[in-house]
Amino acid sequence: MELHSSSKLLRIFLGESDKVEHTALYEAIILEARKAGMAGATVWRGIMGFGRTSRIRTSRILDLSADLPVIVEIVDKEERINLFLPVLDGLFEKSGCGGLITIENVGVIKYLNARTEEG
Repeated sequence: MELHSSSKLLRIFLGESDKVEHTALYEAIILEARKAGMAGATVWRGIMGFGRTSRIRTSRILDLSADLPVIVEIVDKEERINLFLPVLDGLFEKSGCGGLITIENVGVIKYLNARTEEG
């Protein structure tokens, strides 16, 4: 797959304990993104944050939270991102969880597949 120098970054903010049935929401998003043929996706685990409720979540030992902030980032062409948004909406509906979804323009410098040895 080739990415244009002008692509989109889909960024999804959610909680680590958010689930779809028995699967972590972030994992369900990654699996659906892969199934949809997206160029790439990464999950980031935050060490501290708050959202709409203003409840602080932190990884500090004294305040150890079981629901740390999580960010899922997906980069692809605008058309593919737009096609993925209804899938993402369905996952949030099933989970009953809140979150924040943003889209940004990104400049892709280089996108390479790893070389694999066949044999």
